[in-house]
Amino acid sequence: MNIAWKEIRKNKVRFMILGSIIFLVSFLTFIISGLANGLSQDNAALINNLPNGQFYMTKDAEGTYNLSRIDQSIQHRVLSEQKNAVAFSMQMGFINDTNKQRSVTFLTSTHSNIFENVKKGEIILDSSLKNEGIRIGDTLTNNQFRGKFIVKAFVNQKKFSHAPVAFINMDDYKEIFGAKDMQLLYIPGADSDQKFAGLQTLSKKRFLNTIPSYKAEQMSLNMIVWFLVVISGMLFAIFFYMMNVQKIGLYGILKAIGLKTSTLFKMMWTQMIIITFIALALSALLSQVFNLIAPEGMPFHLTPETTILLSLVFIVIGFLGATLSGFQIKKVEPMQAIQQGEM
Repeated sequence: MNIAWKEIRKNKVRFMILGSIIFLVSFLTFIISGLANGLSQDNAALINNLPNGQFYMTKDAEGTYNLSRIDQSIQHRVLSEQKNAVAFSMQMGFINDTNKQRSVTFLTSTHSNIFENVKKGEIILDSSLKNEGIRIGDTLTNNQFRGKFIVKAFVNQKKFSHAPVAFINMDDYKEIFGAKDMQLLYIPGADSDQKFAGLQTLSKKRFLNTIPSYKAEQMSLNMIVWFLVVISGMLFAIFFYMMNVQKIGLYGILKAIGLKTSTLFKMMWTQMIIITFIALALSALLSQVFNLIAPEGMPFHLTPETTILLSLVFIVIGFLGATLSGFQIKKVEPMQAIQQGEM
């Protein structure tokens, strides 16, 4: 530890350059991860916030929930057998207020504790519409609906397919879309072994991938995140490799006076941990500050848990990169190294 710290103090510029690069790479990784999580919430907060369970749609729909139609006899049987189950339908649509037309995802469901229960002529909206000037008690209309909707309440984190969710009564939903059957069944706490004739079983993760753009969106951003993590590992490997090449003579002398190879590895690992910890601490702190001050309309969501997890991944990758570069230390022969290098 003492030797490692003395070398860092002696070669401040070199280690500051490495620390700065790791700081920038990790900070960019945290920001992109926050954007990925934010877009996930903006695209599917309604589903993400549901408890673990199973979704059911008709097999003929082939994974497209819009094409699914649950037979009423099957729906009645499942709801009677599974007390916590709920049948629901979703469709993109529009609501009109005095200012303009707004895109929403209409959702209706059977009575349950999972989704909002709404009376006929009422509507409950995601709170993002409250920020756009809609208030409780306002009257909204729809071009396919003969009546009017009265805004009864707002709920947080209820978005689907990048649109705020609008909970409406089943009769109102049927009037707008002309649909008689529900699209989906959902049973919280159920496992994949629970099957029903004619229905396809989907976990929450698989159902999220049926949302248009969700899979492509998340895959692209997560690939960038892990690509940056791999780059950080390569940076550690290259940096310590170059450092070790320059210190071949020093390693030879240290081995000649009895210093073990394991001690040299520990010195290198200590340097890696010190530089990585300082860089990650700064980038994690700044990313959490950005999480607090990010513009309200920006889909950014970075939890402390995600930050800690990515930091641990960076440390592991840094450890592997430094270790790979250090295998040349093991091969150093004291006399040969002294002849090739300078102290």
